[in-house]
Amino acid sequence: MTVPTPGKSSLVVESIADQLYRILCERIVTGVFEPGSRLDPQAVADEFGVSRTPVRDALARLEHDQLIETRPRSGTFVARPGVRDVREVCQLRKGIEWVATGLATSLMSAELIADLRAEAVEAEAAVDKGDFDPFFASDFRIHREIVAATGNERLVRARGSVEPFVAWLRILGATGPHRAKGSTRRHLQILDAMAARDVAAAQDAAAVHLDEVEEWTVADMDSNAIST
Repeated sequence: MTVPTPGKSSLVVESIADQLYRILCERIVTGVFEPGSRLDPQAVADEFGVSRTPVRDALARLEHDQLIETRPRSGTFVARPGVRDVREVCQLRKGIEWVATGLATSLMSAELIADLRAEAVEAEAAVDKGDFDPFFASDFRIHREIVAATGNERLVRARGSVEPFVAWLRILGATGPHRAKGSTRRHLQILDAMAARDVAAAQDAAAVHLDEVEEWTVADMDSNAIST
């Protein structure tokens, strides 16, 4: 099942467990596997023609990411995200991205900041037409590029560890124009402060943005707009 990577032998080939993790993670966050549904390790092994060992390794990573849970004498199930999960993930993001925004304000190029801003404005126009995909892409890219601009690999890995859960909530939730427009407004405030190299203003806008995302998501969950 391992797919060779072109190039010299120094390049790392993705392991079977890594591939299984990526595939199963995608099925969870895109809603193919619904919250609460059972995952049969043997069925996964049979589907991909592999032994139980890489399946077990992949499931261990998914459980570490809190996307699945193992119940004694019952089996393995897709997790049902709750308010506590939302608050914990959002608070972790706030800690990471507040620091990252401060660093990126001094490090990110003016050209990249301008490109991210233009993309956000175009995405907002698409939302007005009922198309949310450009907003999701812009949102993901802004947060990823800000953390990447720090050059801090530990920050990048920490942020990456919660991205599957964040993507999952997008699929489970009903994202209305008020949410997308509110986020876009904050994105533009962050980027404009970064363009002005105003660290304090950029960090303040990032903190407010992530606080709002937390409260909006909890409100959607409480109102059953997010189906778990």
